[in-house]
Amino acid sequence: MACVIREMQRAVPLSRVSRVCSCFSSRESATSSSSIDQRILCLSLLPIRIFSSQFSTLGTPQRTSNTSAKLLQEPSTSVYSPLSFFSMPRSYLYKFSSASLRWQRRYFTSNALVTLRADSDVVRFCIDSPPPSDGAQQNKKKFKRAKMSKKAKINELRMYRLKAKKKLRSPNPEVRIRYKLEKAKRKEEWLIEKLRKFENPTLPQQVYDPEILTEEERFFLKRTGEKKKNYVPLGKRGVFGGVVLNMHLHWKKHETVKVICKPCRPGQVYQYAEELARLSKGIVIDIKPNNTIIFYRGKNYAQPDVMSPPNTLSKAKALEKYQFEQSLEHTSQFIEKLEKELEDYHKHVALYKQNKEVSIEKATDTE
Repeated sequence: MACVIREMQRAVPLSRVSRVCSCFSSRESATSSSSIDQRILCLSLLPIRIFSSQFSTLGTPQRTSNTSAKLLQEPSTSVYSPLSFFSMPRSYLYKFSSASLRWQRRYFTSNALVTLRADSDVVRFCIDSPPPSDGAQQNKKKFKRAKMSKKAKINELRMYRLKAKKKLRSPNPEVRIRYKLEKAKRKEEWLIEKLRKFENPTLPQQVYDPEILTEEERFFLKRTGEKKKNYVPLGKRGVFGGVVLNMHLHWKKHETVKVICKPCRPGQVYQYAEELARLSKGIVIDIKPNNTIIFYRGKNYAQPDVMSPPNTLSKAKALEKYQFEQSLEHTSQFIEKLEKELEDYHKHVALYKQNKEVSIEKATDTE
């Protein structure tokens, strides 16, 4: 028994071995059902390697039950249940030695689990395969596409350039126009996706009640705003955080401020005035024909802690957005031009076919 315990200590942790030793050292009778159940439960915690083919190396015992004799007569590659361990006589267990107990090699070991089932009032051991874990599926190697060499990439780009040159130099004008149209539409889709990144999330608007001014007050503020020289330039970047910050800095010492919009499309100045009034919480006094807006800070003006609103673009981002917008505008115009050219070409081809048919009919009539 000591040899068996030493071999168990090599294979399993000390906590499990202590449980098994306590079961073997119990003074209860072998026929007691409670002691047998305790031993079965303890041995079910051990690895299945203990109940391997090592018992077959000792030969057939003299006094064994029919079930244990059958188990011991099986070939060495079979796996035994823990019940066969209890059916062997106690004197036979002392014959184990360190030389006779050899662990199986890796290709004989198994990852199966020994479980105890009690179905239809019958207690039996079952060997089940372990359930597949999610981590094992995630650890599967994903086949990655082989990286192309620099020379292969250059050859691929060269092939695309040759195809493009063939289409551009095609004698058929429809092929040339369609190639340019497809390329322009791809660029338009790409620009739209780029511009989506500059869309700021709409924050909940604060309750803003603008002050009501009389006509006399408006006239007075308009004259004072025209006379003063302080102004804020609004260029091609449009409305961004820096414009609102400059307005608040001017309102620190002046009641009014001029915002000069250059360059500005016709009608765009009104959009700028509405957006700046919402962001700065100022009052629009007048909009001049030369795209100049006069803002009034208000009677109860208090400079905010954060003068640049958080939901606005920075100066660099605003310039990048302007460049994408300009490119999108020119691309859309180019697409309209190509579509019109393609339509005119189809009309020309239809007219040419019609004239050809008429000439053929006239030739047949004269004959």
